Amino acid sequence: MSAVRSTAVMFRRQVRGTLRKRAYLAVGLAQPVLYLALFGPLLGAFAGQLGANPYTLLVPGLLVQQAVIGSLFVGFGLLRDMQAGVLDAQRVTPASRWALLTGRTLYNVLDAAVQGLILVVLGFAFGMRADALGGVVGFLLALLLTAAFCAAGYGLAVTLKNQQTFGVLVNAISLPVLLLSGVLIPMSVAPGWLQAVSAILPTTHIVTGVRAAFAGDITSTAVLVGLLWTVGVTIAAFMYGGRAFARANR
Repeated sequence: MSAVRSTAVMFRRQVRGTLRKRAYLAVGLAQPVLYLALFGPLLGAFAGQLGANPYTLLVPGLLVQQAVIGSLFVGFGLLRDMQAGVLDAQRVTPASRWALLTGRTLYNVLDAAVQGLILVVLGFAFGMRADALGGVVGFLLALLLTAAFCAAGYGLAVTLKNQQTFGVLVNAISLPVLLLSGVLIPMSVAPGWLQAVSAILPTTHIVTGVRAAFAGDITSTAVLVGLLWTVGVTIAAFMYGGRAFARANR
């Protein structure tokens, strides 16, 4: 079975499984609404200090948050498949081993795209102002980052093989990213020392790049730096995820 066909089979399996989970769909689609309705007004209190429309800052940040934090947690689904023997059954098929990773990741990117589109549409309804072309560029950057962190999440799950350990590690990774990358509140309002710590994280530059793209500055250095970091993280994540799956199959 070719890698492309194997990936398509795995992708369809993931889609069919999700369509049968109506509660999952409802919660997933409701999350963007809750963030905009509940956190947007809080960010609006900083509008004067931030010097920008709060929703123009919030929506790109939420896209990156979804790409990083939401994607890392996809490993829990793989751990359930491992415990149920599903992954072992898939390994003995002619399916490409890469397809076991890429098929799942493509599904997660589709899921993120649907939630992201809802988030963007609602963002405009709440008052977001964004450049059309720049919004597309920023949205695609967020989806590429989603693929990267899904691959990393699956790789961690295969490596750790334990839900408790996986949960602790993912939380340890996601919390600093959420707080220090300026995902919800731009780091421009943070103390200088905290901004220096934030600058170390690749996700900080990616968030800045996505925001700059939404603002229409698609030729700016911020977007270029964000793109380079996103591509670098994606390559590293797929190399790690692919090797983790290969080692698990031995």
